[in-house]
Amino acid sequence: MASQQNPQSNFQDLLPTMADKLGGDGLIGELCNGFNLLMDSNKGVITFESLKRNSALLGLQDLSDDDLRSMLEEGDFDGDGALNQMEFCVLMFRLSPELMDESRLWLEQALQQELKYCY
Repeated sequence: MASQQNPQSNFQDLLPTMADKLGGDGLIGELCNGFNLLMDSNKGVITFESLKRNSALLGLQDLSDDDLRSMLEEGDFDGDGALNQMEFCVLMFRLSPELMDESRLWLEQALQQELKYCY
C-alpha cells in the first residue's frame, strides 16, 4: 500500500517574510493579487473549479481535490461554497501560524497603549 504524502508537510510559510519586506499594505496588495489569480473572473470569487484550474500558479498543483475542497470549506464563512476576497485574506492569515502570533502581539501592544491613555 503506497503511503500518501501530506502536501502541507512541505509547505513553507512565506507570509511573515512577505509582511516584513512589504509592510502591511504591501502584503494585503499581494494577497489581493493572489485572490485575483485564483478567482473565477466571471463570478468574482474563488470556486472549486477556479482553484483547481489556477492552483499551480501558486505552487499548489500537488494538492488533491479533497485538499482543495477543505481549503474552500475552511475559509467559506458565509456558506456559499466559494471564497470572496475577504474570506481568502482571512484564510491566508489563519494558515500562517507565525503571522497570527505576530498579529496577536500587535493587538496586545495596541491594547496596552490604549489602556495607558485611559488611566
